[in-house]
Amino acid sequence: MNNFLFVAAENDAIANCKAGGMGDVVRDVPREIARRGDKVHVVVPAYSRLHHNGTFRTKLNFRLRGIDYSAELYVVAPKKEFENIIHYVIHHPEITEGGIAHIYHDDPTEPFFNDFIKFIVFNTAVAEAIKMGAFGELDVVHMHDWHSSALLFLKHYHPDYKVLKKMRYVYSIHNLAIQGIRPFYDNYASVNNWFPEVELDHGALKDPRYHDCINLMAVGIRLADAVHTVSKAYKEDVLLPSARPEFVGGESLEGDLQKANNEGRLYGILNASNYQNIRQAEKGLLYRNTVKALFRWLQDESKKYKADFLAHTGEKIMEYVSNKPKFIVSSVARLTEQKFYFFMRSPESFEKILQRLQQVDGIFMLLGTGDPDYEQLFRDMSYKHKNFIFTNGQSEDLIDSMYLETDLYFMPSLFEPCGISQMLAMRNGNPCLVHHTGGLKDTVEHMKTGFAFDGKTFSAKLADMVAKFDEALNVWEHDRPKWNRIRANAKKMRFTWEKSLDEYYEKLYLL
Repeated sequence: MNNFLFVAAENDAIANCKAGGMGDVVRDVPREIARRGDKVHVVVPAYSRLHHNGTFRTKLNFRLRGIDYSAELYVVAPKKEFENIIHYVIHHPEITEGGIAHIYHDDPTEPFFNDFIKFIVFNTAVAEAIKMGAFGELDVVHMHDWHSSALLFLKHYHPDYKVLKKMRYVYSIHNLAIQGIRPFYDNYASVNNWFPEVELDHGALKDPRYHDCINLMAVGIRLADAVHTVSKAYKEDVLLPSARPEFVGGESLEGDLQKANNEGRLYGILNASNYQNIRQAEKGLLYRNTVKALFRWLQDESKKYKADFLAHTGEKIMEYVSNKPKFIVSSVARLTEQKFYFFMRSPESFEKILQRLQQVDGIFMLLGTGDPDYEQLFRDMSYKHKNFIFTNGQSEDLIDSMYLETDLYFMPSLFEPCGISQMLAMRNGNPCLVHHTGGLKDTVEHMKTGFAFDGKTFSAKLADMVAKFDEALNVWEHDRPKWNRIRANAKKMRFTWEKSLDEYYEKLYLL
């Protein structure tokens, strides 16, 4: 039996520990490993809240900033029990929750200040737990994004953690754009402040642009035994320099990724979707679940400033309870540049889509929270356009209903390392309209399983987005047999963890 440790910022196998697709991966991959008879330990930060109903396992004592620290390791109950998987959280007062999904901090004036502190404390506690044997004799440590890569820094450079060198380290990149860049010196959230005893190898740790800073995403890429992008097409993208907004590629780390590729350490393996134990949703509850979510949000103190908008959305949705639209387009995502830059850059393109939708008595439903500028854009658009329903919050019941009852799922991501939403929509037999990039290239085929837009320049992409939307509606209006074939093909597609894990074992884990 092989023994694995997963180290991440998110884990959707436990309640209230997810902000994005990484949480799904950290939930699903251990289940597939356990199904094969191997053992998995999954550890995430407690964020001052996730340890409350946990079982205390051990104290973790270590030194940071030249002083003694003591963190606590807890075993916590998952949403669903699986044999051979144990879920842990690490609690320390400095591992605080942020405003983004109660996990990450948004530090606009000094990027990564708070997150750097909490993930340094977390990683050092994990290193101590490995050293103590809290997870047993490990064969593979699988880390996810920059939040876990300080483990590699400790393994390579910290005199107390030489014992970490024994096992194999795999590093998965979920979002290359968020890199965890902080100064080496002269700041509370700097490397030297937290590790004064470590002689810093600036050349091996520095950011390619800011030479006085560490880049923790780069540390993961440079020091892991295997580096993994979450789709084959995204691997090809990141080997090239970014030329925003036309193309988002290596984000200044293409040199490091090319080196990893030349050394045979870089692999593109597609994330997968879950086709078993699916949370069951009932058809016909779309509008009821929208209203229920709105009522719940109206009672939430933090949404009081949005009360007028929530009431406006409620009035809109009530019209559709008795007078159902003929076509529903939907989108569920965090409201960020990555997901909706096309709409932010060109609201008029989005308006053309809404006008075209109006011709077929259709509506566009968008659910999400995120960047305040994007939230404001969509609130303004909702006041302006009767057939645009923006639910500015998170609700699992409503998300399930949207995936179940939509006719076309829209995913205009500027870049997409893999994407899970298109897989969930296709699982329900809903064709997707996507930007032909990254993992969306690997999962959606134009006019076969869905629709895809592209272009050589940004304005060409915008024009093609509107044109392909029109094309999709034309198929639905005038060629229903073809539409039904595309739907059936989408539903038949299977992106399984079983298939992806075969590649993990062969290429990443070497087991």
